Amino acid sequence: MSNKVKVGFFSFTEITDPSEHRAYNEWHQLDHMPEQFPLDGVAYGQRWVSTPACTALRVASDEPLDATHYMTLYLMTDPVDRTLHEFYDLGGRLRSLGRFHRHRRAHLSGPFTVLDTAAAPRVLVSAEAVPYRPNRGVYVVVEDTVDRAQLDAHTRWLHAEHHRALLDVPGVAGVWSFATGAAFRDHPWDTGDRRVTVMWLDDDPLAVAPKLHDVDAPRRAGNDATHVAFAGPLETIVPWHWEWFDR
Repeated sequence: MSNKVKVGFFSFTEITDPSEHRAYNEWHQLDHMPEQFPLDGVAYGQRWVSTPACTALRVASDEPLDATHYMTLYLMTDPVDRTLHEFYDLGGRLRSLGRFHRHRRAHLSGPFTVLDTAAAPRVLVSAEAVPYRPNRGVYVVVEDTVDRAQLDAHTRWLHAEHHRALLDVPGVAGVWSFATGAAFRDHPWDTGDRRVTVMWLDDDPLAVAPKLHDVDAPRRAGNDATHVAFAGPLETIVPWHWEWFDR
């Protein structure tokens, strides 16, 4: 099956005022995110939260990503270039109308090309359908490129062997991988030279994460092509249930 989704637009976001989490979630879930979906090239979008329990389970958390409270992922289709321009322009218009949250900081934000998609056989749906299937959370790995000469070999290992091992972990429904690319250099976002792997979970992220820590250890320990800058679980956000940081 051909995947209509070409790009994942990520945002790893910190809320800079601890009292603003509820207001931020209300704004993003009820105002900001719905306005993106009428754009022709935005196929889907979802947000997840790094609750205090999720943050405590991270096995990699370099600055500035260590400050992440939330991750947003929009899935975008052709025409990618026009979609990104319209996406950026819409953000500017909403900001000019006062419809933007001031107490937030995006530590990694921008478009990444879809590299690979896979689904666990038990879930039955196609790999392309995994993001649309209900989930309880995600496990996310961000890799910074260290040695491009070794990147192709690392990528082959990920796609041919490692992703299969991740899919064998109970609770993992599917795996998608993304990478920065030259095609986005004319756009205003600076994503560096990175790769992002997202594992969609249909079991409790806090229960699945320790198993994924173990299976994903070779990527963190025996990899000269990239450095793992972030690795850990995030929970699915349920509308109007935004109390994780109220304490």
